[in-house]
Amino acid sequence: MKAVMIISDQAHYDEIVGNLSRLNIRGFTSWREVLGRGSKTGEPHYGTHAWPSINSAIFTVVEDNRVAPLLKFLKNLDAEAENLGLRAFVWNIEDMI
Repeated sequence: MKAVMIISDQAHYDEIVGNLSRLNIRGFTSWREVLGRGSKTGEPHYGTHAWPSINSAIFTVVEDNRVAPLLKFLKNLDAEAENLGLRAFVWNIEDMI
């Protein structure tokens, strides 16, 4: 099992959640308003007058074979609008109850 944390501009939220269903990834937790600044490029997402953009975060735990299709979708989505910002991080899951 793998944990996948997706951080993206809020504009991507509905498309990402819809694609989770298409990839048969049912369970996830999301935070609709996440503030931050990317480590490489892009504008800050602070939800202020100066920096009005806001990020969303989605966390899911999936079978290993579902990670590659999910990352492929996310990479293509990011390429469509690189200026919005999208990152995904994958961790091994040691145990679950």
